[in-house]
Amino acid sequence: MAASQSYGPRPWTFYVLATLFTLFVIFLYGPMIAILVLSFQGPSASLVFPLREPSLMWFDELFSPRRTGDVVGAFNRSMPLAIMVMVLTVLISVAAGFAFRRRFLGSSVIFYTAIASLIVPGLVLSIGILVTFRFFGLPASWYGSALGAHLSWTLPFGLLIMFAVLGRLNPSYEEAARDLGASRWQSVKSVVIPIVFPGMIAVALFGFTLSYDEFPRSWLSVGSKNTLPLEIWTMTTNVTSPALYALGTVTTVVSFAVIALALGSIILIQRRRAGRK
Repeated sequence: MAASQSYGPRPWTFYVLATLFTLFVIFLYGPMIAILVLSFQGPSASLVFPLREPSLMWFDELFSPRRTGDVVGAFNRSMPLAIMVMVLTVLISVAAGFAFRRRFLGSSVIFYTAIASLIVPGLVLSIGILVTFRFFGLPASWYGSALGAHLSWTLPFGLLIMFAVLGRLNPSYEEAARDLGASRWQSVKSVVIPIVFPGMIAVALFGFTLSYDEFPRSWLSVGSKNTLPLEIWTMTTNVTSPALYALGTVTTVVSFAVIALALGSIILIQRRRAGRK
Protein backbone atom coordinates (compact mmCIF):
# COMPACT_ATOMS: atom_id res chain seq x y z
CA MET A 1 0.00 0.00 0.00
CA ALA A 2 1.47 3.31 -1.01
CA ALA A 3 2.32 5.66 1.79
CA SER A 4 0.23 8.79 1.99
CA GLN A 5 2.02 11.90 0.87
CA SER A 6 1.65 15.03 2.95
CA TYR A 7 2.17 18.53 1.73
CA GLY A 8 3.39 21.45 3.76
CA PRO A 9 1.76 24.85 3.91
CA ARG A 10 1.70 26.79 0.66
CA PRO A 11 4.12 29.70 0.39
CA TRP A 12 2.80 33.25 0.55
CA THR A 13 3.61 33.71 -3.15
CA PHE A 14 0.87 31.20 -4.00
CA TYR A 15 -1.80 33.36 -2.37
CA VAL A 16 -0.45 36.51 -4.03
CA LEU A 17 -0.52 34.91 -7.46
CA ALA A 18 -3.98 33.43 -6.82
CA THR A 19 -5.27 36.86 -5.82
CA LEU A 20 -3.77 38.51 -8.89
CA PHE A 21 -5.24 35.83 -11.14
CA THR A 22 -8.68 36.26 -9.56
CA LEU A 23 -8.53 40.03 -10.08
CA PHE A 24 -7.46 39.47 -13.68
CA VAL A 25 -10.44 37.16 -14.33
CA ILE A 26 -12.81 39.69 -12.77
CA PHE A 27 -11.30 42.50 -14.84
CA LEU A 28 -11.53 40.39 -18.00
CA TYR A 29 -15.04 38.96 -17.65
CA GLY A 30 -16.67 41.47 -15.32
CA PRO A 31 -17.64 43.93 -18.08
CA MET A 32 -19.05 41.08 -20.19
CA ILE A 33 -21.19 39.88 -17.32
CA ALA A 34 -22.38 43.42 -16.58
CA ILE A 35 -23.39 43.95 -20.22
CA LEU A 36 -25.16 40.58 -20.26
CA VAL A 37 -27.18 41.44 -17.15
CA LEU A 38 -28.04 45.00 -18.20
CA SER A 39 -29.21 43.86 -21.64
CA PHE A 40 -32.28 42.42 -19.91
CA GLN A 41 -33.38 45.76 -18.45
CA GLY A 42 -37.07 46.58 -18.57
CA PRO A 43 -38.72 49.53 -20.36
CA SER A 44 -38.47 51.85 -17.36
CA ALA A 45 -34.84 51.05 -16.55
CA SER A 46 -31.67 52.98 -17.35
CA LEU A 47 -28.17 52.13 -18.56
CA VAL A 48 -26.88 51.40 -15.06
CA PHE A 49 -27.64 49.01 -12.22
CA PRO A 50 -29.90 47.88 -10.61
CA LEU A 51 -31.70 45.55 -13.00
CA ARG A 52 -35.40 46.41 -13.14
CA GLU A 53 -38.33 44.62 -14.72
CA PRO A 54 -36.29 42.00 -16.65
CA SER A 55 -37.38 41.89 -20.27
CA LEU A 56 -36.29 40.88 -23.79
CA MET A 57 -37.58 44.06 -25.36
CA TRP A 58 -34.11 45.48 -26.14
CA PHE A 59 -33.21 42.43 -28.16
CA ASP A 60 -36.34 43.05 -30.20
CA GLU A 61 -35.26 46.69 -30.64
CA LEU A 62 -32.17 45.54 -32.52
CA PHE A 63 -34.37 44.69 -35.49
CA SER A 64 -35.85 48.20 -35.65
CA PRO A 65 -33.41 50.18 -37.84
CA ARG A 66 -35.26 53.45 -37.23
CA ARG A 67 -34.32 53.41 -33.56
CA THR A 68 -31.07 51.51 -33.16
CA GLY A 69 -29.38 51.70 -36.55
CA ASP A 70 -28.85 49.17 -39.32
CA VAL A 71 -27.76 46.32 -37.07
CA VAL A 72 -29.14 43.57 -39.31
CA GLY A 73 -27.50 45.03 -42.40
CA ALA A 74 -24.18 45.46 -40.58
CA PHE A 75 -24.32 41.85 -39.38
CA ASN A 76 -25.12 40.67 -42.92
CA ARG A 77 -21.95 42.39 -44.08
CA SER A 78 -19.66 41.43 -41.20
CA MET A 79 -20.51 37.72 -41.29
CA PRO A 80 -19.80 37.10 -45.02
CA LEU A 81 -16.69 39.29 -44.79
CA ALA A 82 -15.40 37.28 -41.82
CA ILE A 83 -16.11 33.99 -43.61
CA MET A 84 -14.29 35.16 -46.78
CA VAL A 85 -11.33 36.34 -44.72
CA MET A 86 -11.29 33.03 -42.83
CA VAL A 87 -11.27 30.92 -46.01
CA LEU A 88 -8.63 33.03 -47.75
CA THR A 89 -6.46 33.13 -44.64
CA VAL A 90 -6.49 29.34 -44.36
CA LEU A 91 -5.80 28.76 -48.06
CA ILE A 92 -2.99 31.31 -48.32
CA SER A 93 -1.41 30.35 -44.99
CA VAL A 94 -1.38 26.64 -45.79
CA ALA A 95 0.01 27.23 -49.30
CA ALA A 96 2.68 29.57 -47.92
CA GLY A 97 3.50 27.09 -45.15
CA PHE A 98 4.22 24.38 -47.72
CA ALA A 99 6.21 26.80 -49.88
CA PHE A 100 8.39 27.96 -46.97
CA ARG A 101 9.28 24.45 -45.85
CA ARG A 102 12.26 24.83 -48.17
CA ARG A 103 14.24 28.03 -48.35
CA PHE A 104 14.29 29.83 -51.66
CA LEU A 105 15.70 33.07 -52.99
CA GLY A 106 13.95 36.02 -51.36
CA SER A 107 12.06 33.91 -48.79
CA SER A 108 13.26 36.02 -45.85
CA VAL A 109 12.26 39.27 -47.57
CA ILE A 110 8.78 37.92 -48.35
CA PHE A 111 8.33 36.62 -44.81
CA TYR A 112 9.31 39.84 -43.05
CA THR A 113 7.29 41.92 -45.52
CA ALA A 114 4.19 39.88 -44.67
CA ILE A 115 4.80 40.11 -40.92
CA ALA A 116 5.51 43.86 -41.07
CA SER A 117 1.80 44.62 -41.41
CA LEU A 118 1.39 43.66 -37.74
CA ILE A 119 3.29 46.76 -36.62
CA VAL A 120 1.54 49.18 -38.98
CA PRO A 121 -1.29 51.05 -37.19
CA GLY A 122 -4.61 49.79 -38.47
CA LEU A 123 -6.02 53.25 -39.06
CA VAL A 124 -2.99 54.27 -41.13
CA LEU A 125 -3.32 51.10 -43.21
CA SER A 126 -7.03 51.80 -43.72
CA ILE A 127 -6.23 55.29 -45.01
CA GLY A 128 -3.56 53.90 -47.34
CA ILE A 129 -5.94 51.32 -48.82
CA LEU A 130 -8.66 53.96 -49.34
CA VAL A 131 -6.22 56.30 -51.10
CA THR A 132 -4.94 53.46 -53.29
CA PHE A 133 -8.43 52.42 -54.36
CA ARG A 134 -9.36 56.02 -55.16
CA PHE A 135 -6.16 56.44 -57.18
CA PHE A 136 -7.20 53.53 -59.40
CA GLY A 137 -10.80 54.76 -59.56
CA LEU A 138 -12.21 51.86 -57.54
CA PRO A 139 -14.94 52.30 -54.94
CA ALA A 140 -14.31 51.31 -51.33
CA SER A 141 -16.50 48.39 -50.27
CA TRP A 142 -16.69 45.76 -47.57
CA TYR A 143 -16.14 42.95 -50.11
CA GLY A 144 -13.19 44.66 -51.84
CA SER A 145 -10.99 47.15 -50.03
CA ALA A 146 -12.11 45.99 -46.56
CA LEU A 147 -11.34 42.39 -47.54
CA GLY A 148 -7.75 43.35 -48.35
CA ALA A 149 -7.45 45.42 -45.17
CA HIS A 150 -8.59 42.52 -43.01
CA LEU A 151 -6.29 40.06 -44.77
CA SER A 152 -3.35 42.32 -43.94
CA TRP A 153 -4.27 41.71 -40.28
CA THR A 154 -5.17 38.02 -40.30
CA LEU A 155 -2.55 36.62 -42.70
CA PRO A 156 0.50 37.28 -40.48
CA PHE A 157 -1.11 35.29 -37.65
CA GLY A 158 -2.06 32.50 -40.06
CA LEU A 159 1.44 32.38 -41.50
CA LEU A 160 3.08 32.20 -38.08
CA ILE A 161 0.79 29.38 -36.99
CA MET A 162 1.24 27.31 -40.15
CA PHE A 163 5.01 27.85 -40.19
CA ALA A 164 5.17 26.53 -36.64
CA VAL A 165 2.87 23.56 -37.38
CA LEU A 166 4.54 22.51 -40.63
CA GLY A 167 7.99 23.20 -39.21
CA ARG A 168 7.44 20.49 -36.58
CA LEU A 169 6.08 17.98 -39.09
CA ASN A 170 8.36 14.98 -39.44
CA PRO A 171 9.23 14.49 -43.14
CA SER A 172 9.44 10.73 -42.56
CA TYR A 173 5.61 10.50 -42.76
CA GLU A 174 5.65 11.82 -46.31
CA GLU A 175 8.65 9.68 -47.22
CA ALA A 176 6.84 6.58 -45.97
CA ALA A 177 3.79 7.47 -48.04
CA ARG A 178 5.94 7.98 -51.12
CA ASP A 179 7.68 4.64 -50.52
CA LEU A 180 4.26 2.96 -50.48
CA GLY A 181 3.49 4.35 -53.93
CA ALA A 182 1.60 7.55 -53.10
CA SER A 183 2.09 10.56 -55.32
CA ARG A 184 3.13 13.92 -53.90
CA TRP A 185 -0.47 15.15 -53.93
CA GLN A 186 -1.75 11.92 -52.35
CA SER A 187 0.83 12.15 -49.56
CA VAL A 188 -0.21 15.75 -48.86
CA LYS A 189 -3.93 14.97 -49.03
CA SER A 190 -3.95 11.72 -47.05
CA VAL A 191 -1.01 12.19 -44.67
CA VAL A 192 0.00 15.81 -44.16
CA ILE A 193 -3.40 17.54 -44.16
CA PRO A 194 -4.95 15.21 -41.50
CA ILE A 195 -1.93 15.80 -39.26
CA VAL A 196 -1.92 19.61 -39.54
CA PHE A 197 -5.72 19.97 -39.63
CA PRO A 198 -5.98 21.19 -36.00
CA GLY A 199 -3.54 23.95 -36.93
CA MET A 200 -5.73 24.84 -39.90
CA ILE A 201 -8.71 25.13 -37.56
CA ALA A 202 -6.68 27.48 -35.36
CA VAL A 203 -5.85 29.62 -38.41
CA ALA A 204 -9.54 29.67 -39.38
CA LEU A 205 -10.48 30.74 -35.85
CA PHE A 206 -7.98 33.59 -35.91
CA GLY A 207 -9.12 34.68 -39.37
CA PHE A 208 -12.80 34.75 -38.46
CA THR A 209 -12.59 36.39 -35.04
CA LEU A 210 -10.01 39.01 -36.02
CA SER A 211 -12.08 40.05 -39.04
CA TYR A 212 -15.43 39.91 -37.25
CA ASP A 213 -14.20 42.25 -34.49
CA GLU A 214 -11.90 44.49 -36.54
CA PHE A 215 -12.48 48.26 -36.23
CA PRO A 216 -9.48 50.44 -37.27
CA ARG A 217 -8.78 48.64 -40.55
CA SER A 218 -12.50 48.80 -41.38
CA TRP A 219 -13.07 52.45 -40.56
CA LEU A 220 -12.28 53.93 -43.99
CA SER A 221 -11.97 50.82 -46.13
CA VAL A 222 -15.57 49.54 -45.94
CA GLY A 223 -17.08 52.45 -47.83
CA SER A 224 -20.50 53.85 -46.97
CA LYS A 225 -21.90 50.63 -45.47
CA ASN A 226 -20.81 49.86 -41.90
CA THR A 227 -19.67 46.53 -40.58
CA LEU A 228 -20.88 45.47 -37.15
CA PRO A 229 -18.00 46.97 -35.08
CA LEU A 230 -18.47 50.31 -36.86
CA GLU A 231 -22.22 50.14 -36.34
CA ILE A 232 -21.70 49.53 -32.62
CA TRP A 233 -19.37 52.54 -32.44
CA THR A 234 -21.98 54.64 -34.26
CA MET A 235 -24.66 53.51 -31.83
CA THR A 236 -22.64 54.76 -28.86
CA THR A 237 -23.11 58.31 -30.20
CA ASN A 238 -26.87 58.21 -30.79
CA VAL A 239 -28.36 55.33 -28.79
CA THR A 240 -28.92 55.81 -25.06
CA SER A 241 -30.77 52.63 -24.22
CA PRO A 242 -29.93 49.06 -23.15
CA ALA A 243 -30.28 48.08 -26.83
CA LEU A 244 -26.55 48.74 -27.03
CA TYR A 245 -26.01 46.15 -24.28
CA ALA A 246 -28.27 43.70 -26.11
CA LEU A 247 -26.18 44.09 -29.24
CA GLY A 248 -23.00 43.52 -27.22
CA THR A 249 -24.51 40.35 -25.78
CA VAL A 250 -25.46 39.02 -29.21
CA THR A 251 -22.03 39.69 -30.72
CA THR A 252 -20.29 38.13 -27.71
CA VAL A 253 -22.44 35.01 -27.97
CA VAL A 254 -21.60 34.69 -31.68
CA SER A 255 -17.87 35.01 -30.95
CA PHE A 256 -17.97 32.43 -28.16
CA ALA A 257 -20.02 30.08 -30.35
CA VAL A 258 -17.37 30.22 -33.08
CA ILE A 259 -14.59 29.62 -30.53
CA ALA A 260 -16.50 26.69 -29.01
CA LEU A 261 -17.07 25.19 -32.47
CA ALA A 262 -13.37 25.44 -33.31
CA LEU A 263 -12.19 23.98 -30.00
CA GLY A 264 -14.81 21.25 -30.19
CA SER A 265 -13.59 20.28 -33.65
CA ILE A 266 -10.00 20.03 -32.41
CA ILE A 267 -11.04 17.88 -29.43
CA LEU A 268 -13.11 15.60 -31.69
CA ILE A 269 -10.19 15.13 -34.09
CA GLN A 270 -7.82 14.31 -31.23
CA ARG A 271 -10.25 11.75 -29.77
CA ARG A 272 -10.66 10.06 -33.12
CA ARG A 273 -6.90 9.83 -33.52
CA ALA A 274 -6.55 8.42 -30.01
CA GLY A 275 -9.23 5.81 -30.79
CA ARG A 276 -7.35 4.60 -33.86
CA LYS A 277 -4.17 3.89 -31.91
